[in-house]
Amino acid sequence: MKAENIRTKTQDQLADDLAALKKEQFNLRFQKATGQLEKTARVKQVRRDIARIKTIAAEKAAAKKA
Repeated sequence: MKAENIRTKTQDQLADDLAALKKEQFNLRFQKATGQLEKTARVKQVRRDIARIKTIAAEKAAAKKA
């Protein structure tokens, strides 16, 4: 997920994407614990996407406040 794509989304869309990524992260952790995880790199990618969305959402909230 690219930052430029995230910046064009609204706060509601960001919240939806964040919820979906958190659900995926939970499922990936569950797969890892049971030994069924095939794409181990996806864990890192999802974690970074979550951080990227949170950062941009915080930037938008700060810009709206100021």
